[in-house]
Amino acid sequence: MKSSLLLLFLFSLYTLPLFSQGKNEVHYTEDILLGKSEAQLYNDTLPLAIPAAKAFIKMYKAAKKEGILLEIVSGYRSYERQKSIWNRKYKANEAAGLSPSENIKKIIEYSTLPGTSRHHWGTDVDLIDGSKTKEGDVLVAEKFHGNGPYVRMKSWMDQNANRFGFFLPYTNDSLRPGFYYEPWHYSYAPLSIPLLQSYLKMDLNKVLITDGLEGRASLTPVFVKEYFEKNILGIDGRLK
Repeated sequence: MKSSLLLLFLFSLYTLPLFSQGKNEVHYTEDILLGKSEAQLYNDTLPLAIPAAKAFIKMYKAAKKEGILLEIVSGYRSYERQKSIWNRKYKANEAAGLSPSENIKKIIEYSTLPGTSRHHWGTDVDLIDGSKTKEGDVLVAEKFHGNGPYVRMKSWMDQNANRFGFFLPYTNDSLRPGFYYEPWHYSYAPLSIPLLQSYLKMDLNKVLITDGLEGRASLTPVFVKEYFEKNILGIDGRLK
């Protein structure tokens, strides 16, 4: 009983519109899971749910002692923000001559359908080393390997991120399906795991296909099922 109450208290720091049902089980509203309600974030400069932000601050301070400045490129992202990203990419691909199926396949190499982004939860963050000069697109895998500017940061994160609760969802594992490898993307497991467990109980066919979403005619139940199995579940096993 004590552990159940403690869990509910910790997660209530993240958001109030949730309820507890059963021992050690937390459920979230659809609006929270889909990024359609305003998240309770730490602050504007640290756009993460409060428990995730507090853990990030500890990790930031530890990295700073080693001369690494963990800079957030992207934290919490609303449904509408993700929808605008999706529509912009879809229109650009369409203008380049891609068919609807090719278009969607191209987008989901790295970007999610609105309503399916882990960034909706305030638990996930894209990071670079802010002490390095920025040139062009910073979120490309090559910059975290070889002679890239973020190699030292990646090495430090490989050794230390887990002890602060942060894990890479999209690892460089050839057997992992779904989104491409993202060495910059970290998820705060103590929050993202129960959020995912609640998320998996939803019927995505009912909530994902919304007005104004480019390419929605191609988002068939068959596609959604495959996307669910490969992309939503195509993460490091420690985050399930």
